[in-house]
Amino acid sequence: MLKQLSNRIFWQRLLYSVVALIALTGLVTLMGFINKKSSEQACTDVHVVVLGDESFVEQKDIVAMLVEKYGELQGRTLEALPTHEMEKDLRQIPFVFSAMVTIDMDGLLTVRIVQREAVVRVINNKGLDFYIDSQGHKMPVSLKYVPRVPVVNGYITEPYNGTLDTIESQLVKDIFKTAQFIRADSVWSSQVVQLYVNEYQDIELVPRVGSQQIILGNADSLDRKFEKLMLFYKKIVPKTGIEAYKSVNLKFAGQIVCERDERFKPEDLMVTQDSTYHHTTNSINTQ
Repeated sequence: MLKQLSNRIFWQRLLYSVVALIALTGLVTLMGFINKKSSEQACTDVHVVVLGDESFVEQKDIVAMLVEKYGELQGRTLEALPTHEMEKDLRQIPFVFSAMVTIDMDGLLTVRIVQREAVVRVINNKGLDFYIDSQGHKMPVSLKYVPRVPVVNGYITEPYNGTLDTIESQLVKDIFKTAQFIRADSVWSSQVVQLYVNEYQDIELVPRVGSQQIILGNADSLDRKFEKLMLFYKKIVPKTGIEAYKSVNLKFAGQIVCERDERFKPEDLMVTQDSTYHHTTNSINTQ
């Protein structure tokens, strides 16, 4: 009985092995046929997909670049198209974050481009301008497309060589961090239209409403600083009017320092304690 069972298991295993071997042989043959067909298949069309909200890169420019470097693409065998080299060349475009080139069995060559996303435009003290993308890299401006991002100028010495580059100075890192913070908040992205760096290397906010100088300082404690700015708009402006102050300084911990416009009396300086948001305002003389 045991011998019969053992023989049955042996023949079952042998049968399974033979079937698996036949299937594997068929798969290898099929793959070889597919590879041969693929290598002989001509490129029938080129399809470019540009992803992202920006418009730095256009489909026709991508096709033109590839044709200029590699010659006419359609009609050539798929084996003759160096897709990996194409991807490397496309990634050299400073507006391109990633690139993938694929070819299907029907001869369709598909190029997928993911664009870099601009966060802020920086104009340094020599008039050279560049964007900072969402990854924190400097990239050139485009003559074809201008994204709707805040502009920052003033006393900025960060150099730029016109290519994709890394940020060098702490100031520009703070500018990038501040621009990211504003961008992530619908209220502030609507209210803050520009940034400025003054002679003391403090970042200032240029508001859409009001003409006062809003001094942010550096990018430390941004949550707290913008909370204080919101306090200014909600608690102080309704009592005095938006033009009562010529400057709002958010640099100091626990305080909002609001300097009165000289046309308004009697106070010259107002300091609001913001530790609880319910403290009374105190007036002090700056003279």
